[in-house]
Amino acid sequence: MKVMVPVKRVVDANVKIRVNAEHTAVDTANLKMALNPFCEIAVEEAVRLKEAGTADEVVVVSIGPKVAQEQLRTAMALGADRAILVETDEPLVPLSVAKILLALQAREQADLILMGKQSIDGDNNQTGQMLAALADLPQATFASAIHIADGQLTVKREVDGGVQQLQLPLPAVVTADLRLNEPRYASLPNIMKAKRKPLDTLTLTELGVTLKSHQQVVAVTPPAQRQAGVMLDSVEALVDKLKNEAKVI
Repeated sequence: MKVMVPVKRVVDANVKIRVNAEHTAVDTANLKMALNPFCEIAVEEAVRLKEAGTADEVVVVSIGPKVAQEQLRTAMALGADRAILVETDEPLVPLSVAKILLALQAREQADLILMGKQSIDGDNNQTGQMLAALADLPQATFASAIHIADGQLTVKREVDGGVQQLQLPLPAVVTADLRLNEPRYASLPNIMKAKRKPLDTLTLTELGVTLKSHQQVVAVTPPAQRQAGVMLDSVEALVDKLKNEAKVI
């Protein structure tokens, strides 16, 4: 069984971001970049499926500039077998990403497409669902547990009322939630091995994908600064402020 894991290069979650001078996007110059945390969880789950003997091959794919090879090498250091980068410098919306992944799926014929539920930069949570719709594949989103047996995929997902269990035929699209697993750290030997694993580069033209603009970013602005809080010495003082300043009681 082949598992394809789409991954994304994002600003490291521990870095404080800033808006560029033109107010058109986040300024990523000289910022530390990393593998999107939800994508890392998906890679970990795919590697666990291979270690359990359920999967034969784990292929990681990414879409972006040439430097996104760093994150693909990271994914291979975590256990993926090979990687594909669709190289483009164009900013992409979820529908465009889903169309590119559809073309990759047509080439790879993966039995399972396992991906993060969303990226921490866009926070759209749309690509997996769009890909499943375009490919006419069954989908299970926000997966917190995955089990495959006899060609049948069982996915547990946490919902408001408890845990929902779904059964899907393969091939299918699954998006990983935070509690699916805890990703491992890449060991130094595996980091060295990852440098020798195959990494293919494709262009949109080679994939036969033509994209068009679906939306326009009008402006990007930082959130308003929060005012400093004050310490009150009594409940009476709190009630007074709520009544006379905030006017909420």
